[in-house]
Amino acid sequence: MARTPEGKFQDKLRDELKEMFPGCFVTKMDSRQGIPDLLVLYEDRWALLECKRSEKAEHQPNQDYYVEKFDKMSFSRFIYPENKEQVLNELTEAFNG
Repeated sequence: MARTPEGKFQDKLRDELKEMFPGCFVTKMDSRQGIPDLLVLYEDRWALLECKRSEKAEHQPNQDYYVEKFDKMSFSRFIYPENKEQVLNELTEAFNG
């Protein structure tokens, strides 16, 4: 089965996160409606990332709610090729802060 553009982006992102944060654990979350795609555990910190194939990709019901809710708890963002560098910079600050 061929990977979707979003799936390919997510795979590459997982590899990049593991390189940026040695020893981190990155796992795909349950696909319950609205829960972000990736959980990143690093030392005593965590983040949830909702991967999108592009900035203009449609948001599913509840995604905005959960990204906002989890961001208040720790760190959560929508991430796509157009904002990847910015989000990874923010995540680095959050994990190192």
